[in-house]
Amino acid sequence: MRGMTMKRSLALVTILTLAVGMTAATLAKPVTYTLPAETSTLKQTRDPGYLKAEASCTSCHSRDYITTQPPHKGKEFWAAEVTKMVTVYGAPIPEPDRAAIAEYLGSAY
Repeated sequence: MRGMTMKRSLALVTILTLAVGMTAATLAKPVTYTLPAETSTLKQTRDPGYLKAEASCTSCHSRDYITTQPPHKGKEFWAAEVTKMVTVYGAPIPEPDRAAIAEYLGSAY
């Protein structure tokens, strides 16, 4: 590479990088796995937040994430958790449903 120009060296490195990347991509195989069965259920109530929590929360994680939290944390704790799930983890919980979910979780847990 002594006589090569900087542009040629860069082009060679780019080509080698792409070749290695494409080889790795062709060797990668999809991974499939079976999720374990649910081990808990949410407390069923007539609270409208129950069905919203059941639909929104369990689309991303198991019910155990809710049912194993320390008890009696209250609505403020759960409102913060719902906000964290939306802002940090990108949970697709519509704005109007957030308060209802926090209210339900605060009273049920």
